[in-house]
Amino acid sequence: MLALRERLGVVGVALARTWAVALAGVAGQLVAVEADLANGLPAVTVIGLGDVAVTQARDRVRSAIVNSGAKWPERRITLALSPAALPKRGAGFDLALAIAVLAAAEVVPTRAAGEMVLIGELGLDGRVHPVRGTLPSLMAVKAAGRTSAIVPVANLAEATLATGVRVRGVACLGDLVAYLNGERGRLIDPLPPIRAVPKSLPDMVDVLGQPEARRALELAAAGGHHLAMIGPPGAGKTMLAARLPGLLPPLSEEAALEVTAVHSVAGNLDDETPLVTHPPFIEPHHSASLAALVGGGSSFIRPGSVSLAHRGVLFLDEAPEFRPTVLDALRQPMESGAVLLARASGAVRYPARFQLVLAANPCPCAAAKDVDCTCASGVRRRYLARLSGPLMDRVDIRVDLAALDLRALVSDEADQECSAVIAVRVLAARERAQHRWAGTDFTTNAEVPGPVVRRLWRPGRREAALLDRAVRVGRLTGRGYDRVLRLALTSADLGGRELPSETDVATALALRCGENAW
Repeated sequence: MLALRERLGVVGVALARTWAVALAGVAGQLVAVEADLANGLPAVTVIGLGDVAVTQARDRVRSAIVNSGAKWPERRITLALSPAALPKRGAGFDLALAIAVLAAAEVVPTRAAGEMVLIGELGLDGRVHPVRGTLPSLMAVKAAGRTSAIVPVANLAEATLATGVRVRGVACLGDLVAYLNGERGRLIDPLPPIRAVPKSLPDMVDVLGQPEARRALELAAAGGHHLAMIGPPGAGKTMLAARLPGLLPPLSEEAALEVTAVHSVAGNLDDETPLVTHPPFIEPHHSASLAALVGGGSSFIRPGSVSLAHRGVLFLDEAPEFRPTVLDALRQPMESGAVLLARASGAVRYPARFQLVLAANPCPCAAAKDVDCTCASGVRRRYLARLSGPLMDRVDIRVDLAALDLRALVSDEADQECSAVIAVRVLAARERAQHRWAGTDFTTNAEVPGPVVRRLWRPGRREAALLDRAVRVGRLTGRGYDRVLRLALTSADLGGRELPSETDVATALALRCGENAW
């Protein structure tokens, strides 16, 4: 490239290129970082649709280079990030910018500088700070056909999760400069990944009484179905929801990487054991804003609770206390399994295949027994009406919990099934569902569209009569009809049956309509 410039008569100009990654949500794209050193008054210009953090990189890069013992070129420096139309956000371009400047100034070999993808933020003293989104960035590196990358040492454990790319860590800019100049041993090789120690989860043996709710929770876990529990304080709604993760099987390798990538962008990963292997459990407070729940932001569009709960559980306790606009924002991701966040600066898509669990009191006064309730009937209706019809139409299972009686409170815990026993049945049911939907993108019955379910199985005459009657009297919508079929499939999976029986359909219909199914 320099020879071409000399043939064109361009003198006193040096050019070098390095590589970085721009993230939009969990999707990344390779970015060429070019440094052009020309004669003229010393100045630094950064172009390429970068945000404030990118444009401020010129000051961080200059201080890091000088404090690392290298000389800052007193030339007119142009730093370009391309594709120019692609928005670039964050300080993760610092390392690539610094090496591009040093390569153009012939401090490091130009060819060596362009062989690796460089990810990292620079401190003023030259240290390389960790950045968010290292895993999805390296997945983009692999997709682009690159095989080598340099990341901050603090991100090295996360970086090892990306297979197919040789990753090494760097602690400071000076070490990377020395490595590019031929000094070995200046970079840090990754250690074998450390498996996270399984956390102790709340156990179902602690839940006293509520046999209907326990059975509903098992069905929800087996099929990935959304669940709503309505009952007085102390009935066990929160206890049951907190024990749902203990019934779910561990994440598959592919799902674990999906979940870890989202949490990497959010900056929630553990430094030593970054891989998320168990379904996450996210429980936002009822004062959460719309942006907190579904995601948002102006420059950096962050994932919200629905994306952090991807492949896991989103629990909304005291659901009627959430703002109606926040609750209704769940309707689209509940159907599509993703959320598209559009802003003036661009659009970002995050995965959001979560299992929703709602818990609510039947009225504002939350009396322990209905006879003690001081709310007028209109007040009770308006309170639960905060959970809109379209939202509740997307909830597969609705359970009314009664107040615990004294016999349940003094019963022996040994009479209750523990989570481990129930989890075995849930795992077996999920394996049957995965076998049924082998060759498709569906992993649980709750994900399968209604037309696909109906092509596999249509209710018999007696089962169809039950469903038709519910549709005619307005207890069931078209969407609800399909959800009853999916719930019946899960009931059959738990019972070890290939296809649902009349009992499975009746059970699914009763749970869908909020009736006692047992």
